[in-house]
Amino acid sequence: MIVTTTPTVEGRRITAYHGVVVGEAIIGANVFRDIFAGITDIIGGRSGAYEVSLGEARIAALAELEQRAAEAGGNAVVGVDLDYEVINNMLMVSASGTAVTLD
Repeated sequence: MIVTTTPTVEGRRITAYHGVVVGEAIIGANVFRDIFAGITDIIGGRSGAYEVSLGEARIAALAELEQRAAEAGGNAVVGVDLDYEVINNMLMVSASGTAVTLD
């Protein structure tokens, strides 16, 4: 399935629109990751533990988005937007877009 942030797919024609689809993933960060991330924040640098968690959440949200697009009858999703939020100690990724059928 083609998933793109653009409103069209070059060289392909959209033949049907199936509506907005959304995929969401919420992943909790564990205590050890939080402690390590705090130390990283103090001394500077990137928090690899959180980067891995965000990557896992993004993959899960996009997989759910693709599943919902297929259930709606689409074979692609255009105009995809990814949003990241922190809710308490949970990391949330939301992916939304328009399910379409390409020729």
